[in-house]
Amino acid sequence: MTDVGAGTGQARGRAQRVGADAAIGDCGLYTRGQRVPGRVPLDRAGDAAQGTDGFVWIGLREPTESDIAEVAAEFALPALAVEDAVHAHQRPKLEIDDDVVFVVLKPVRYVDHVEVVDVTEIAMFLRPHAVVSVRHGEGGVLRQVRAELDAGVPPELDFGPAGVLYRTADRVVDAYEEALGHIDLDVDDIERLVFGPGEDDHAERIYKLKQEVAEFRRAMLPLQRPLERLAAGEVPHVPEAARPYFRDVLDHLLRAVDAIEVIDRQLTDVLQANTARVTTGQSRVALRQNEDMRKISAWAAIALVPTAIAGIYGMNFDHMPELGTRYGYYVVLAVIVGACLTLHRAFRRNRWL
Repeated sequence: MTDVGAGTGQARGRAQRVGADAAIGDCGLYTRGQRVPGRVPLDRAGDAAQGTDGFVWIGLREPTESDIAEVAAEFALPALAVEDAVHAHQRPKLEIDDDVVFVVLKPVRYVDHVEVVDVTEIAMFLRPHAVVSVRHGEGGVLRQVRAELDAGVPPELDFGPAGVLYRTADRVVDAYEEALGHIDLDVDDIERLVFGPGEDDHAERIYKLKQEVAEFRRAMLPLQRPLERLAAGEVPHVPEAARPYFRDVLDHLLRAVDAIEVIDRQLTDVLQANTARVTTGQSRVALRQNEDMRKISAWAAIALVPTAIAGIYGMNFDHMPELGTRYGYYVVLAVIVGACLTLHRAFRRNRWL
């Protein structure tokens, strides 16, 4: 007789394993700076590096909670950290839970043709003989690091799991500096447009780029404290020989932080200059409009004199002054011309014409 509950549990276990295997990009064993050929099965990954000086590296891409459940159980990963790794949208940080180090990194890529900073996320769990990485979004940082490790690591740079973290952080910070170089070129281009000829309003482009820089800063600035802890030896599984390398990454990060602060200030100044330029242009237009309105009003006032007089004498009354006078017509014309000339001279004197 078949145990329905047991059968259901086995089916659920197989489904869970299939999901985990689908989310795993690679699972490799590294010993003495070299990768052992082949891929390690997930159910043997936890024991693969035990008793050796190596480690196993499991890489997952955008796993669900069910996808990562078996990996978390295999390596006893902290539940809250696993939840953060699955749901992403975390700030760069470093947390220590017993012998598990949890690190979040935020790689960026600047899409130059649309001036957008594309921010992705990497979560890493470090144990004495294991690395579990979780990637969200498109990005080649982890692929590059794995390719570098697969090609072989010099003995003096074989830092175990800390070596994976170092190389990942190094490439992330290098990408920061590369993106800042492209942003700096765009800022120079905006400055040329704002301070060059023409009266176009560039506020929308400046503000959009300033928003992207703000998102960039949120991805980069919080990484400073984790790197300081790694460089100071406050984190387990980081050998003393690796600390200078983390200090080097920290130096690069601080340089990038200074650069992005400068860029942010430049954008603020350019935005203010653009606003002042647009306001000045609008003031010139308003001034010209006022001058035009004064001229129109002056000519309208001059034209009103003959119109008013002609209107009065156009009324059909039998008894009106000057109608019977021999030179009344010429007198009225003289009055009209004199009044118009007087108004014209007055308007010219007041610079309305």
